[in-house]
Amino acid sequence: MAQARIQAKTSEGQNGGKFCRSMSMAARSSYLLESLDELESRVQALRDSASALELEKESLLEMIHSVQNSQDMRKISDGEREELTLTADRLMSRIVTVEVTVETIRNPQQAVSLQQANLIIDEILKRVMDNLESGKKQLMNLYGACTSDVPPGPIDQKFQSIIIGCALEDQKKIKRRLETLIRNIATSEKSITLLESQKQKSTVHHNNQV
Repeated sequence: MAQARIQAKTSEGQNGGKFCRSMSMAARSSYLLESLDELESRVQALRDSASALELEKESLLEMIHSVQNSQDMRKISDGEREELTLTADRLMSRIVTVEVTVETIRNPQQAVSLQQANLIIDEILKRVMDNLESGKKQLMNLYGACTSDVPPGPIDQKFQSIIIGCALEDQKKIKRRLETLIRNIATSEKSITLLESQKQKSTVHHNNQV
């Protein structure tokens, strides 16, 4: 009888041990899962912060470039222009030392689509200086294919099908690239118009003197 009670207690102890060990594993698994969830949030926050820095660098580069090529730079004295140019060059050399890279996770098909999209843009840029107006229209058609809003003009259907195949982050980057290129062309057009206007005034003034 006594031996039976001892065996019963031993059995209860073993079962109880298994039960406690099982609960401990479940709690440990839950803790690890919560830790990974928190780390995932921090990883995403890190990528978002790095992406924001990428945008800030692009914006600063564009603003410095805009100052360097602004019409106001042509309306100041040579000495002042030289000083401002040196300052802009110094800022440019400092900002290019900042390297911020956020790699986009993409599958092979998305990588191919990205390559095709950039190739189309690059081909337009090769010809854009020959005809700014035509190049701007082509880039506007590409930009229209990247936006969910109703574009003001026609869109490039082929480019749109390629963009859809790109990763979401790549779609955003391509859209930003097109926006920047279109703004730069608009600035170039203004500069060319100003130069042509100045040439015409100089010609008229010379003819009047003659």
